[in-house]
Amino acid sequence: MTTAVVRRAAAATLAATVVLALAGCTGILGSLIPGYVVARSTPTGETTSAVLEPYYSQVLEWSRCEGDFQCTTATAPLDWTDPSGQEIDLALIRAVATGDRLGSLLVNPGGPGGSGYSFVRDSLERAVSERVVARYDVVGFDPRGVGRSSAVDCHDDPEELDDYIYDIPEAPIGSEEYLSEIEQAEEDFGEECLENTGRLLGFVDTVSAARDLDLLRAVLGDRRLNYLGYSYGTLLGATYAGLFPRMTGRLVLDGAIDPTTTSFEVTAAQARGFDAALGAYLADCVSRDCVFSGTVGEATASVRRLLDRLEASPLRAADGRLLGSSAMSIAIILPLYNEADWPYLDQLFASVAAGDPEFAFQLADNYYGREPDGGYRDNSAEAFTAINCLDYAVDSTRESLDSEAEQLAAIAPIFGPELAYGGTSCAAWPFPSTRQPAPITAAGSAPIVVVGTTGDPATPYAWAQGLADQLENGHLVTYDGEGHTAYNTSNDCVLDAVDGFLIDGVVPAVDPMC
Repeated sequence: MTTAVVRRAAAATLAATVVLALAGCTGILGSLIPGYVVARSTPTGETTSAVLEPYYSQVLEWSRCEGDFQCTTATAPLDWTDPSGQEIDLALIRAVATGDRLGSLLVNPGGPGGSGYSFVRDSLERAVSERVVARYDVVGFDPRGVGRSSAVDCHDDPEELDDYIYDIPEAPIGSEEYLSEIEQAEEDFGEECLENTGRLLGFVDTVSAARDLDLLRAVLGDRRLNYLGYSYGTLLGATYAGLFPRMTGRLVLDGAIDPTTTSFEVTAAQARGFDAALGAYLADCVSRDCVFSGTVGEATASVRRLLDRLEASPLRAADGRLLGSSAMSIAIILPLYNEADWPYLDQLFASVAAGDPEFAFQLADNYYGREPDGGYRDNSAEAFTAINCLDYAVDSTRESLDSEAEQLAAIAPIFGPELAYGGTSCAAWPFPSTRQPAPITAAGSAPIVVVGTTGDPATPYAWAQGLADQLENGHLVTYDGEGHTAYNTSNDCVLDAVDGFLIDGVVPAVDPMC
């Protein structure tokens, strides 16, 4: 079973989760959080239908966990159109407000497939500022299908997941044999996911997850939802606002996804974005005489030749895996998310040029959540595919793939070829897509702050502009810089704008252009 090209098409979006985990490995604010006592939630008691009342009135029992955090589990309907049927679990963790409490702030790190539980537990100070920790119960949650909640499970044997992610197709790229090989791999993967996951696999879409958000809001005791979403988390937050505009409190959407984009448009925009980010790195690299020399154009050509060489002659790692151009492109992509991680690229290119693939696999494994012992730390790679296949309709055919590959190579000479030929990856998925690309206006909502970074490779700045324009009450905060997402990682201008909104409800009168 081989799916290297499918991994190419999926790579950029999945990294949105991984980069936050990479950037946030600095511990938790344990010194700021007092010891807790076991607590019970007080649901809002709002009127709802009789069939939903047991869910909206449930009382959560919080218990101490993970050091100084509190954890609990909520229950939601598997199928929101038939809430009297099967139930699922939603795992939550929180850091209780250290000062005058404003309410709960739910946080999603992206993905799809990212664990909000792990994000808050491992990286609280990356998730939010100290000022926000003081005023809110910061709540991380695993969406349906993810992590500690009722979760997608496709492979019990990590070696099978290795095969799915890393194996290199035998046939030439773009050939009929090649397409048949990857389509069969995707069909097999979907069947295994269905066998191990069951009916849940058909209900991990973003609309269902947004309905879960409203349930969590109510059982946490908040009349309005306060929410911070990064990357894919912006699509989840915007979807909530579209469904429940009058239940919105203070929503911040950082690294926005434009809900009008198709699957191919996402791939094209991200290929272009990562090419631009690589160009920014290479400009810095040649200016300090690193592993590359000459002009940026010459360095870019060297990277392309390296990828082509790996495509023709992969490097074998000590564990037997082969580093081809697809896995190498993942290794390059990961450090491009944060300018502070660019030094990893120096080491990466130098080691692979010397014939050593080990560091490249360390980066690629970090991206996919693969541990040094060969296991996987979570189900993010599996949940990513399951959620995306429900959220994005297949918009490519075998007949259109060659033309799309030519478009991608033209607009992004480095990553375009690496992200090509994945457009039919969900064609054989056990369940059809349920979301159609469309603008979200959220008419009647409270103000919503959308944060966009001009040099964001994964969620291009134009998407933030588009979402802010679509939302009837959207307000754009621009960060002029590099990297994916900006709140709490860029500068005081962005930090003050977002904190001022979350804490004091101050909406920027105009885009501060940070």
